[in-house]
Parts: sequence; structure tokens; C-alpha cells
Amino acid sequence: MNKNNNLKPKDFNTHIKPTWCTGCGNYGIWNALKKAFVSLGLKNHQILGVYGIGCSGNGTNFLKTYAFHALHGRALPVATGAKLANHKLHVVAMAGDGDGAGIGGNHFMHTCRRNINLTYIMHDNRVYGLTTGQAAPTTDRGTRTKSTPSGVLESPVNPIAIALASGASFVARGFSGDTKHLSGLFSEAIRHRGFSFVDVLQPCVTFNKKNTYEWYRKRIDNLQEDQNYSKKDAAEAFKRSNQDEEEKIPIGIFYQEEKPLYEDGLKQIERKPLVDHVINDIDINKLLNNYF
Repeated sequence: MNKNNNLKPKDFNTHIKPTWCTGCGNYGIWNALKKAFVSLGLKNHQILGVYGIGCSGNGTNFLKTYAFHALHGRALPVATGAKLANHKLHVVAMAGDGDGAGIGGNHFMHTCRRNINLTYIMHDNRVYGLTTGQAAPTTDRGTRTKSTPSGVLESPVNPIAIALASGASFVARGFSGDTKHLSGLFSEAIRHRGFSFVDVLQPCVTFNKKNTYEWYRKRIDNLQEDQNYSKKDAAEAFKRSNQDEEEKIPIGIFYQEEKPLYEDGLKQIERKPLVDHVINDIDINKLLNNYF
């Protein structure tokens, strides 16, 4: 990554003005990500953003990079395909907690274990925001919403614990109300060689009246300020991921390790990216004739 870059965060803005609600946590993620790109010396054409469905998916229109708006829950398969087709690109997938931990939960688990060299950012507002406030997989038990008028019956999904249990090589959590810290996390995640996951606590000011900026600020606990904490200790990371949120909510890098990339096992991309292979001289008629 070339840090001799004259780009500024505003150079990653498109001509379209963001349409998120005033105060939405997505603004913090958007700004932190632009700052991370600049700090890493990345240029617009070196980045592909792959988006799921939801408020987070609207970022497709507001971040000036290559972009793909995927189907609901399918951001990671698309990001994986793009990375394998052109492994020189910096691929950043983004999805909401409903998108990523609900219908996309299966893809989440398997992308973790494959260790594809891409970054996955989960916009975790603990509610379905775009569809106006239904319960999401991460919504706290007992919460009353439009879809659960008597309260949520299930225990909430824990994205950090899932990532750790599934073998992700970089697992972190940030808070959209602290863009300086969040930008640093994004930089570390993108720099990491392997699958990096960042769960972002992102208040939904319109539909989630519990998990507010104030609620989070009273509980946030930076792991990296604890001198006894080691991000190489998977067992401790899992323990911290299940900490009682009414007391403390850890943010920072929970776990990081070096392990072989999925791409390392693919002979097809050893010499150059798949997109650079010449395929004009390949005749598939012989193969097709076997089926007719």
C-alpha cells in the first residue's frame, strides 16, 4: 500500500448526498472508512465495496470506489468471487446485522473458515432499520418491536463469538460514535492478510431507542487499553465476547493470527489475477458437445 497519496477523505465522496437519518451511525462508519483508505494510501480504483441490502447497502451510492449492490444476505459470496477473480483489489464487504447475521449467517460462517483475504464490516444497529424497526437477529431478548409486540423470545446472535468460533483470523469491534478509533480498526482490518471482520456498534436513532450513543458510551471498554489482554489468546477473546453488556462492552481487536490464505491454494492465480488471463483462444464447443 502506497502511503504517498494526495487523496483526502472527501475524494471518496460521490456527487450523491447521503440519505441516512440525521444522527445515524452509518455516517460514522462512512467517515471512518474514508479516513482509513487515505491512511493506507489507497486510491478509488483499487477498492471494491460489496454491499448487502438495508440502510448500510445505500452506501453503494455514497462511497466513490468500485461498488456492487448484492442480494439480501449475499454480500460475502459476491465479495469472495470478486476477490478470487482479481486478488489485487482491496475488497470490503458491508452488511447490516439483519442482512449479515440473519439470511447471510451461513455465508458469514464459511467465509470466516476459508480465510479469504477481504474485509467484512457489519453495521450492527440491532434492528431492521430500512424496513422501519422490526426485530433483527441481534435484537435483545424481550425487546418490543413492530414484529415482536410481546417482546423478542430468542437470545440475540453474537457476531463476535460466531466469527471466533468459525476460525476468522481477525476479529474486532468498533463504535460508530468514535470515528478516530473506528478508522484505526478499519485500517488494521484492511491491512491484515486474511479474512478480517469488524462488528460496528451503530446506533439507529429512529427505531432503536435502547442502544443509543449515550448507552454505548457508558459501557464501552477498549481492549487495547488493558495491558494484560493479548489478541493472540482465542479463549480469552471468546470469554470477552460474551461479557455482560450491562457492565462493559469490549471494543478493539479481540483476536488476530496469521494463517494460510484460501487464495494461496489456487494455482490459477499464482502468476496473475484471473481477470488478466487471455481466454479468447479457449474453445468450449468440445466440452459442450458432451451434453448434446
